[in-house]
Amino acid sequence: MRVISGKARSIPLKSCDGDNIRPTTDIIKETLFNILQFNLSDISFLDLFAGCGGIGIEALSRGAAFAYFVDSSKNACEVINQNLEKTKLIDNSKTLCIDVRRIDESSDVCKYKYDIIFIDPPYESNLYETALKLIKNYNLLKENGIVILEMPIKKDTDFIEKLNYNIYRIKEYKSNKHIFCRNN
Repeated sequence: MRVISGKARSIPLKSCDGDNIRPTTDIIKETLFNILQFNLSDISFLDLFAGCGGIGIEALSRGAAFAYFVDSSKNACEVINQNLEKTKLIDNSKTLCIDVRRIDESSDVCKYKYDIIFIDPPYESNLYETALKLIKNYNLLKENGIVILEMPIKKDTDFIEKLNYNIYRIKEYKSNKHIFCRNN
């Protein structure tokens, strides 16, 4: 796992040993950021279920002004901070080690609004809906902001529109997909 492009290009990232974390592969990460390339300059980025931080770090490397990383694993949060130090991107970031289900209006992550929010929970969980409700409840998405969900290829997406989000793009890979949506 490495940073694909930008100011931290080619820097290898530490992975999270022992946690049930599956990092987004370099080829899928590159495809995702090729889609987003014109939307990254000076934006705020929220990486929910951040794992080792690869997606948010890629956003920072490519020009995001700020990234907030959220993960429930203490080990993952330590690795995120190590990766941010290694890439020299830590000054433009914050990390919160908390289960997304425990976030409320007093949580630091809710003090900001984000241009892009990336959601990648454990595939077999129901945390997609939890995260989308969190975004709505605490008004975390900026006007015209984008929510991207990474999920298994066969996972039904009907719940997204039922939660009042508009799906405007789906990018499918062999075993997973990225769903791009906005507030209705």
